[in-house]
Amino acid sequence: MVPTHRHSTPARAGFGFSELLVVIAVLSLLAAIAVPLLARNRAQSRLAQCIGNLQQINKAVLLYANDQQGRLPSLQNCPAPGAWWHYKEQVKPYLNLTGPPLPEDRVFGCPDDRGYGDGTERSIPFRLSKKHLSTSYVFNGVNLPGVPNVAGREVSSIKNPATTLLAMEWTAHAPLSWHRSRTGRANMPFYNNAENVVGFVDGHVALLPIYFDGLNAAYTRDPIPGYAYKYSGD
Repeated sequence: MVPTHRHSTPARAGFGFSELLVVIAVLSLLAAIAVPLLARNRAQSRLAQCIGNLQQINKAVLLYANDQQGRLPSLQNCPAPGAWWHYKEQVKPYLNLTGPPLPEDRVFGCPDDRGYGDGTERSIPFRLSKKHLSTSYVFNGVNLPGVPNVAGREVSSIKNPATTLLAMEWTAHAPLSWHRSRTGRANMPFYNNAENVVGFVDGHVALLPIYFDGLNAAYTRDPIPGYAYKYSGD
């Protein structure tokens, strides 16, 4: 009996060109979705860290005041660049920090801090700058004539502690933003409603827009009605 030979079509090995194109298209689509999502998650994580830092700093400033008969950091004997930076040296013991200001003092460093250059080039972040005492956050104590601030004030004398600034990201003085910045990595131009992490005399911290009139730096005056903060304590 003659054996019957069965013929079968051999299995195709691997992907064909058309299948490969489909896989590439799917992967590209997934990457287009995943990359912005990951970037957004990282930005949210850095923002949360910044808010947490300022919450601790706010608490330290208030603890300092409590031990100074209720008086906030003053302007006396503050070397350059000014009391709004030097407050760190007054309050850091309440954060278990000792010795000279260091970049390792992470609670004083916003992870998105990019310093301040000429608006086109990146500069050293404030958190890494010895000149700026390795801190991204400044105290509401600018001691220029006519500029509202709370330096040396008794906490009890501040009329609206829930809306009076205590400490903040440096960019709230401009205003610029290290979060959701409209200028990318550039530090110019200043713009209205730049979002900043700020702390208040009542202890709470928020991310909120800062008013800019198009001419004067934000810290030189209180904002117009409709904003949830002010620099003066009156």
